[in-house]
Amino acid sequence: MLNKLLPRLQVNTIYDIDLNALWEQGVRGIITDLDNTLVGAKAPLATPELVDWLKVVGQIGFQVVIVSNNNRLRVSKFAEPLSLPFIYRAKKPTSASFRRALSMMNMKPEQVAVIGDQMMTDVLGGNRMGLYTILVLPIAKRDEGFFTKVINRSLEKAALTWMKR
Repeated sequence: MLNKLLPRLQVNTIYDIDLNALWEQGVRGIITDLDNTLVGAKAPLATPELVDWLKVVGQIGFQVVIVSNNNRLRVSKFAEPLSLPFIYRAKKPTSASFRRALSMMNMKPEQVAVIGDQMMTDVLGGNRMGLYTILVLPIAKRDEGFFTKVINRSLEKAALTWMKR
């Protein structure tokens, strides 16, 4: 079970992902978390740096879907100006939202990477579906909600400690 918490790749930020290497490995779609993965949890819109990164992602040929546990208003206000499809209240790590994103892209799990900042939601959910999982460091930990800060991060810390033994 604990191996399902381990990402295939761990980087500091999305900007550290070698997109060309992903493409060469056959990845054609990206499911990405929003809060603390693309921008800080309280940042309402994409940064210029993120807009540029998304342009490169699109130029390479990747399809992108935002999959977030946050509410419709938060996710739509962020995703719609970028013309990105999205799924809100995703209930990650359950598989329904990941299956829906795969369907939206018309892709198989082995063609898709999931990027997120949480082992307990993004990595666990992605690994359970057979996706290529990429863990990034959270952008603004101080802005995390109670559940993420107290529950998920504590469970992540305990799992990492146990796995190191």
